[in-house]
Amino acid sequence: MSDPNFNTKAFKRSLHESANYHRKGFGHQAEVTEEINLEYQSSLIQEIRQSNYQLQRGDVTIHLAEAFGFCWGVERAVAMAYETRKHFPKERIWITNEIIHNPSVNQRLQEMNVGFIEVIEGKKDFSVVNSKDVVILPAFGASVSEMQLLNDLGCTMVDTTCPWVSKVWNSVERHKKKDFTSIIHGKYKHEETVATSSFANTYLVVLNLEEANYVSNYILNGGNKEDFLAKFKKAYSEGFDPDVNLERVGIANQTTMLKTETETIGKLFENTMLQKYGPTELNEHFMSFNTICDATQERQDAMLELVKKDLDLMMVIGGFNSSNTTHLQEIAIEKDIPSYHIDSVDRIISGKRVKHKPLNKEIEVKENWLPDGEIVVGITSGASTPDKVVEDIIEKIFQLKAKTAVKV
Repeated sequence: MSDPNFNTKAFKRSLHESANYHRKGFGHQAEVTEEINLEYQSSLIQEIRQSNYQLQRGDVTIHLAEAFGFCWGVERAVAMAYETRKHFPKERIWITNEIIHNPSVNQRLQEMNVGFIEVIEGKKDFSVVNSKDVVILPAFGASVSEMQLLNDLGCTMVDTTCPWVSKVWNSVERHKKKDFTSIIHGKYKHEETVATSSFANTYLVVLNLEEANYVSNYILNGGNKEDFLAKFKKAYSEGFDPDVNLERVGIANQTTMLKTETETIGKLFENTMLQKYGPTELNEHFMSFNTICDATQERQDAMLELVKKDLDLMMVIGGFNSSNTTHLQEIAIEKDIPSYHIDSVDRIISGKRVKHKPLNKEIEVKENWLPDGEIVVGITSGASTPDKVVEDIIEKIFQLKAKTAVKV
């Protein structure tokens, strides 16, 4: 939570005017684009796109979602990180977190001698940073306190925050200006939600519709304050009082959440305030702006179309800590399609065994995951996943099924 007396809007404005702050490239775009294309793009994926998102080889038919993988915000963040290394070839460069939620991209940056701020006992250790260093803020943004600290150090900041995330911050600023509590649909530990909540004076983070309904019922009917605070422990601002701070609420969201749930939660609180205060007073008690990320929405819509096909299994590809990837997996599970969330081809041990992450569980090994005979496989990937990673997994499935066919 930011200091209620601290003007975050003025701070951002002064930061943007600073010579040490950069949120555009450094003139190496053409060179960097070529390098990124070589490392992350895929001729196979391009072939599948041009074949109506379908490819058949041997016993395997692949159906690719029509929107998947790298979004514009992710491409922008990765390109800016690459440009930063080229523009500051000798300086020490740090990232306050993973640049995006993809292990191969983060590993590549480490190979480029870009360091990641270490987390010690739950807190980032910025003691390694000095005034001559360059610090990259990741695609999900950084908290106000982190930006203040780096600004006070006098180091160079390169801000790759996705514009969609910045749009949510602007909404929270509007809530704060009118003394509204920001109800944020998200995961309170997620880096993006941590950053978003830091722009609010008063906030409450709700994970899902079940928690939102609990809050709605409390607004309408009251309840036990101690139970409320225990239920949402660590998910609200300091000094939060549900009996006081839920009279005027504004809706915000972590941009990678399931869009249909965000919309439902927004409508729930609108109806709640309408019921409690009536139509003439609604605008004095409820605010909402459309902050659902286009890329997240497009990938979820494409997944909803993909699961309509007759699929034997679904591969959902992306970082295990990627929220938008997890929500794609939820869609497959809702349709009872066997789905495997993996982050790289190395998770496919053999045609018999795959190391994957079931929804809301730890990573485990699944036996006999790849069916015998002809199969139809759905493929999608989160917004932080390069096409090359998707290609490697498709090729591995083709290879394993080809071996099976030879044995038969």
